[in-house]
Amino acid sequence: MVDAETFSGALSGRTILITGASSGLGEHFAKSLAKRGASVGLAARRVERLEALKAEIEADGGRCAAAALDVEQPDAIGPAFDAIEAELGPIHGLVNNAGMNREGAALSVRPEDFAAVFNVNVTGAFFCAQEAARRLIARGPETAREGRIVNISSITALKASPGLAAYAASKAALISLTKTLAREWARHGIAVNAICPGYIATDINADWLASEGGQKLVQGFARRRLLNAEDLDAPLALLLGPESAYVTGSIITIDDGQTL
Repeated sequence: MVDAETFSGALSGRTILITGASSGLGEHFAKSLAKRGASVGLAARRVERLEALKAEIEADGGRCAAAALDVEQPDAIGPAFDAIEAELGPIHGLVNNAGMNREGAALSVRPEDFAAVFNVNVTGAFFCAQEAARRLIARGPETAREGRIVNISSITALKASPGLAAYAASKAALISLTKTLAREWARHGIAVNAICPGYIATDINADWLASEGGQKLVQGFARRRLLNAEDLDAPLALLLGPESAYVTGSIITIDDGQTL
């Protein structure tokens, strides 16, 4: 694992907005990016958790702001961006991390569950990306060329994932969306990429991964182990920084060989 301190200051001067920042990978990304010098915008539904995270980051010397955001409500996206930018200044990057899952065999998935997963994982991600791109483009071509959007997909989009039909399909859709947005916004210089993490124990799956079924899955991996959230830090920072100016439309799999 690479220590975040190794890259301290690499994102200095950049403001990054993270959706789903109240827990799991979103919370981890916020801390990691702040250590690398970014000003971090925290957006999620659970405001009390955002405020606690904000206090922790600021106590560690970071700069951040928090705003309530339910990505299922497109009308709430603009005001959340406004609140973040009012405190931190114009954004340079977006991490589309907000996500949800409704597990179950394909024969038992209800229409409302399937729709809910897509509303958050795809529709919400699209309209957050749209809002970010509009703001970057409105500030002029030089600023737009500094724009970075990173969508958090999953290796479930790349392999058969029984019991995760809606989730896997939504993450595959996010990959297609990433490539399309990268192509459309290429003329503005905005880089749009996606990361497909392997299995990491987070709030959404920790209990299942500790179960007999979860442990059986892990034992089937090439290296028989889970990924660590820290293993995503350096690639994410690269995609959000100036060094990725020539990287767009890329789907980067980070899974310790779990898809082999």
